[in-house]
Amino acid sequence: MRILNICAYTWEIGGPARIIFDHTTEALKMGHEVDILSPMTPGDEIYDVPTGARVIPCIRTTPVSRFYREFSVGLLGYLRKHIQEYDIVHIHGIWHFGSLAPFLVRNRVPKVITIHGLLDEWAVNHHKWKKDLVTLLYQKSILAKADLIQINNADEEKNVIDYLGFRPKNLVTIPNGIRMDEYQNLPPRGSFRQQFGIPEEKRLVLFMGRMNIKKGLDLLLPAFADYLRENDEAILILAGPEDGYLAETTKFIAENGLAESIKYVGMLTDTTKLSVLADADLFVLPSYSEGFSIAVLEALASGVPALVSDRVGFGEYIRKYEAAYLTPLTVDGVTEGLSIMLENDSTRAAYAKRGREMVAQNFDITQVAKKMLAAYSSVLRS
Repeated sequence: MRILNICAYTWEIGGPARIIFDHTTEALKMGHEVDILSPMTPGDEIYDVPTGARVIPCIRTTPVSRFYREFSVGLLGYLRKHIQEYDIVHIHGIWHFGSLAPFLVRNRVPKVITIHGLLDEWAVNHHKWKKDLVTLLYQKSILAKADLIQINNADEEKNVIDYLGFRPKNLVTIPNGIRMDEYQNLPPRGSFRQQFGIPEEKRLVLFMGRMNIKKGLDLLLPAFADYLRENDEAILILAGPEDGYLAETTKFIAENGLAESIKYVGMLTDTTKLSVLADADLFVLPSYSEGFSIAVLEALASGVPALVSDRVGFGEYIRKYEAAYLTPLTVDGVTEGLSIMLENDSTRAAYAKRGREMVAQNFDITQVAKKMLAAYSSVLRS
């Protein structure tokens, strides 16, 4: 099977790139061929590419791409020449040109769309006028024409039904997954603290994700400041690429004199990311909207207790397993969660144990990738 993924395959995009990487790795093992068509801006850093896969970068065409995400004449040109060479085209996300382009080219290749949480109420209301326009022009018709719509959970199912006004027959629920074996042997505890000068007596609270308001930073920052008024034996590490909220974050830290208690370390990769997971006492993500948070899965797989919202993409699993502390989306709620989790070692240990069990039993990438490939095959048969 020849598979073409369409996604901005860069470090800045975060979770979707990691998802494609893991699925591609498994597909290659099973003898399939995978290409990744990636609209990019000059200077973007391509995400790691599995050996045997191919990334085809297409420059975003300005000034149009500033207003219409990922618009690329090169992307459209590649599809016109080559789309018929593939058995499956897998489109990651909606609202952007990459999701429209395969439908502008005459072809009969089956198309799969992964929603990635982009029909969540918060996501739809963000830049709502643009999404209303895209809906009016084509978005609903594209979803109706897709051969398969992949969702992660029951919340996304409801979002699709509410958006279209009916339940499409081509809807399939397949969760995201991660490689559990990557998180079994972490670096020695203390290496991240030593590298960044963090005292051993400070409890390390880790936020790992794009610096975007949808991640709940407007709740986490004041909540952590409130917690410090009662107990200053903690430090918050903010790890992730800038995505619109770094200036507000920096301003908050300066205005509240928290430069020693809240540190932004940028995006962490490879060994450094594993070392911060090894050293973290608590992972936090009070997000308003996630398709399916790979960062939360990574933390839980690493045995890090977590404080998250139920909007991270698999809230029903977290409730079933009591795998993480679920916080309400308020400053007071996050503050209370920080107090409960940071001041009770046995509570954190119990959450960590249940969280790792949840990931191992439900989200190992080997099993998840097989489900995705089986879904491709069912589309081809039909």
